[in-house]
Amino acid sequence: MDIGERLLTIRRNKGLSQRDLAKRAGVTNSAISMIETNRVSPSVSSLEKILAGMGMSLTEFFSIKQKDKLDYQVVYRSDELLDVSLDEVTTKLVGKHFLKERSMGLTLQTYPVASRAEVKATSQISEKAGYVIKGEMTLEIQGEVHPLVAGDSFYFESHFAHRFINQGRGEALLLSVQTVTDVE
Repeated sequence: MDIGERLLTIRRNKGLSQRDLAKRAGVTNSAISMIETNRVSPSVSSLEKILAGMGMSLTEFFSIKQKDKLDYQVVYRSDELLDVSLDEVTTKLVGKHFLKERSMGLTLQTYPVASRAEVKATSQISEKAGYVIKGEMTLEIQGEVHPLVAGDSFYFESHFAHRFINQGRGEALLLSVQTVTDVE
């Protein structure tokens, strides 16, 4: 197991610089650098101190599974997108091989004129962000009405009931991503 590489990966995934982590852990950033580049091996107590700076225990650090190689499809051609359309809105989902284990869904939705998609309130804790590629749409959420045109984007907690409506004169195209975490 490459402790340095693992530490580097986790630190970057948490959005921390070496300097930020060093400050949190009470060590020098050169110590972090030398560990991540495998120039020194940390003692157990040093590693515990550094991991505490990321809110992580030794057990968590060593139990995280990291893949050595890509063993799944990375690129999806337009004809490989999974059609999960409901009603008149065409919805294509990226990553059909991850349906059971996904923590995020990326969709491309096509809204014909006068079409709408409604999402009921849910107990799932999730977030949704998107970008209007083409056309005009309206986003309704929590009693607020937000007109959107090509180039506009949105971001909200998607457990609230919401709807998208194409009230424009032509087709609208929306790219959106949603995270999903089940409530325990």
